[in-house]
Amino acid sequence: MEEKQTRNSFTGSIGFVLAAAGSAVGLGNIWRFPYLAAKDGGGLFLLVYLVLALTFGFTLLTSEIAIGRKTKQSPLTAYHQIKKGWNWLGVFACIVPMMIMPYYCVIGGWVLKYFIAFLTGHGMEAAGDDYFTGFITNQNDSGLMTLIFLLIVAVIIFMGVNAGIENISKVMMPILLILVVGIAIFSLTLKMTDAGQVRTGLQGFKILVIPDLSQITLKSFFTVVLDAMGQLFYSLSVAMGIMVAYGSYVKDDASLAGAINQIEIFDTAVAFLAGVMIIPAVYVFMGRDGMSAGPSLMFISLPKIFAQMGGFGRVIGCIFFLMVLFAAITSAMSILEAIVSSLMDQFHMKRRTATIVESILALGMAIVVCLGYNKLYFEVTLPNGSVAQILDIMDYISNNVLMPVVAIGTCILIGWVVGPKVVLDEVEKTGKRLFRRDLYVVMIKFVAPILLIVLFLKSIGVLKVI
Repeated sequence: MEEKQTRNSFTGSIGFVLAAAGSAVGLGNIWRFPYLAAKDGGGLFLLVYLVLALTFGFTLLTSEIAIGRKTKQSPLTAYHQIKKGWNWLGVFACIVPMMIMPYYCVIGGWVLKYFIAFLTGHGMEAAGDDYFTGFITNQNDSGLMTLIFLLIVAVIIFMGVNAGIENISKVMMPILLILVVGIAIFSLTLKMTDAGQVRTGLQGFKILVIPDLSQITLKSFFTVVLDAMGQLFYSLSVAMGIMVAYGSYVKDDASLAGAINQIEIFDTAVAFLAGVMIIPAVYVFMGRDGMSAGPSLMFISLPKIFAQMGGFGRVIGCIFFLMVLFAAITSAMSILEAIVSSLMDQFHMKRRTATIVESILALGMAIVVCLGYNKLYFEVTLPNGSVAQILDIMDYISNNVLMPVVAIGTCILIGWVVGPKVVLDEVEKTGKRLFRRDLYVVMIKFVAPILLIVLFLKSIGVLKVI
């Protein structure tokens, strides 16, 4: 193996916050958050999500960033540095991004395809009933978009922490935020008359922010809680090694407490704005029924909405998919970096070698995912009851099985084996006290592990009463 390289670091806290926020603000925030919000009672889901983000999410985010900075190691090797014999947790934490990267690039390729379609004036075609299915079942077309997306991300990681991740984040994240705010405001101004009934964006906004308790039961409330917890994995990029890797690049004199608060605010704001972007627009043009479109919301429902807006809709569609593309790139580069940094630390590879090795592996697996919609198409029923293809199986294993295991392991390691003081001392080493210090201790030792075990048991189909 090649000689180990000197570890880089972010030049300042702004670079770290934007990179970490870029990782957190990904496809999960843009399409999954609005879909779950619409499914789980709008404002009720939003309220539960905010509470969990400030407690459960804060706990996992703090732990992983602190582990990274304390050890100056990637996820594959960091946990062993915290406690000998816990390298298995690092292996699991590294497997997660390796499993996510291939299918994330496939979905990133889908976003790229739609952006190009709207950019080149083919937005009306993209709104066709068979456009999405025709695209993903065309192995050459979907494979090409996947390859281009992967190459973009690989080049950024190849450039390194400062020239690549940090500089790209400093450019993309402000633009992304401006686009998100702009589209959200536009969505609120929409109005449409259908069969004599006027629907407005503000009415859709009320669905998002006002809790609907009319049909709430104990069982449905637990479903909302578990959905919000699952969303936090996507939203905060926890339990997949990313924040450990990024934390390892943070300088010792940077305030982790302040940075963690800023990441939380940035991520939660974008998740909320994603809901404001999508839910009012879908409600105006498709009513409440359109809001139950699920994961197909972004690639089937929204293009139809943009088409109904006429010529201006093509512009909005282009801006929207550019924003989603930026979000996909910033998240994908954090996923790839978690793997590359692990290869560098464990096997002493140079960055360029590790990037090439993982990119080749990811491309090979991504091709299999693409073929899963044509030559390798099959359907299986997962333990949670959903019908799945190859992409769905990989997503289920990584998000419903491995990520809860990593999160539970982290809680046990920090809460009971080495003690919360290890993380608290690292966070407060600059002299700034962690504002939610006592909350952190209670969450990492008791509340978070219990919630995670319940989520895990439900995900694998053992717990069916909730």
